[in-house]
Amino acid sequence: MTKQSLLMAVAGVLTACGPVKSTSNILDAEVQIQAARTAGAEKEAPYEWTAANLYLQKAREEVGYSDYQAGVDFAVKASRFANEAREKSMSAANADSQGRPPNP
Repeated sequence: MTKQSLLMAVAGVLTACGPVKSTSNILDAEVQIQAARTAGAEKEAPYEWTAANLYLQKAREEVGYSDYQAGVDFAVKASRFANEAREKSMSAANADSQGRPPNP
């Protein structure tokens, strides 16, 4: 293998990392948002819920423009807000269940 073909192979591998990483982070954010939805985040943590969804939308937009690093950054923020929304919702649910008598 010549030096030039080796450089081309390395360059090809490195350019493929951006789309893979951004797609992976977007999928992680989608999973976190679904977990937050299941926990009732739309009602219990509306700020975090909205932020997570808007950051996910922006991540998809940036990836669409081939700005993969920005897509990764926004997807990570979406995951973080979705996780906060889920935790707030679960805390609210626990507080509600402790204040109510048990169901017969």
